[in-house]
Amino acid sequence: MPGVTPDDAPPLADLMPWSVAPPRLGRGWPAAPDPAALKARWDALLKADGADREALFEPTRSRTLHSAVGQLPGLAGGTEKLVRASGPCPEPVRVLAAPFDEQWLIPDQRLIDAARPELWRVADERQVFVVETPEPSLLVSSLLPLVRPGRIRPLYRRPGGEEPNLAPGLPDLLRRLGHSPDPVDFLAWTLTVVRPDLTVPLTRDPEVWAEGVESGRRALRLLRRDGERPRLPGGRRPYVRAPLPARPVTLRYDRDEETLHLDEGRISPVPTQAWDFEAGGARVLERWFTARTAQGAGSGALAVIRPAAWQQTWTSELLELITVLTLLAEVRARRPEWDATDTVTTAELRAAGVLPVPASARRPATVLDHHEEGPEGQFALL
Repeated sequence: MPGVTPDDAPPLADLMPWSVAPPRLGRGWPAAPDPAALKARWDALLKADGADREALFEPTRSRTLHSAVGQLPGLAGGTEKLVRASGPCPEPVRVLAAPFDEQWLIPDQRLIDAARPELWRVADERQVFVVETPEPSLLVSSLLPLVRPGRIRPLYRRPGGEEPNLAPGLPDLLRRLGHSPDPVDFLAWTLTVVRPDLTVPLTRDPEVWAEGVESGRRALRLLRRDGERPRLPGGRRPYVRAPLPARPVTLRYDRDEETLHLDEGRISPVPTQAWDFEAGGARVLERWFTARTAQGAGSGALAVIRPAAWQQTWTSELLELITVLTLLAEVRARRPEWDATDTVTTAELRAAGVLPVPASARRPATVLDHHEEGPEGQFALL
């Protein structure tokens, strides 16, 4: 934005002050693109005894078979030490494993080095997780993100869409400017104008604000997969033109024909915007395909337990992902050069009492409305 220095805009870290480090699994096998594979891995772990179970588990300093930890908030799972655990696999849950890559996770804190219970405590259908990434600057997801290394900023500090994670005083300032104080609108604006250094210029112009919010809302719907399945303009829609093989190995793109080749299988039309879409320095479609087909994906004996063939659900997910990436690329391309010459400065935010942010706003809210099972079946009131 010409003529504007980074000091003129507040950092996102001050506008959405509560953040959490991303979960750290510590071992790859509790996450996978296929939930049935996760259940098979769990069964293999529990069938083993002694040193064999320990080797399969892949212990770290944070987690061993003797670690005593509680359930993840809101989820049912065992709390006995894994060295003597038995029973069925906790039902896998959907997570954002990588940018634009939704996979499955065994939601058991005994398997995860750093599960970040404070994130699970506020995860529900109303929540939106904002993920700081190198490129693009921000991702958002309704699913709990495992994406590293950036911070995760939940939009709400409590379940049910209660207590927006916004700097105290920011909603009142937005009202005085004639802007919507809705936290989702603020997030939409942020997605539209956030800079690579994660500063967020706040325009004074209500019309500019409304236009930015509209653009950001379109991106939010695509990123969260809200509503009906997205469609390309003009009635275009990617289809499987030649059947995909049982075990595709290679992925190739033909720009002239706008065709994605999975070995002898073909999908088209696949617009170039989808193929060229990158996140974290890698093509999204290539990384997504590799996570499902690479024979050496993941380390350890349990990680090699994978589907024997390409899953039909993956085809549906791939077709939707192609559409989402294409439409997101178009949203970005249509984004106007926002006029940021008339913005609220950080000095004005201090004068309005929005900054500095109180230390309490950077800590998680205390949730006192339910019990959570602790280690070895004990209960803890949080």
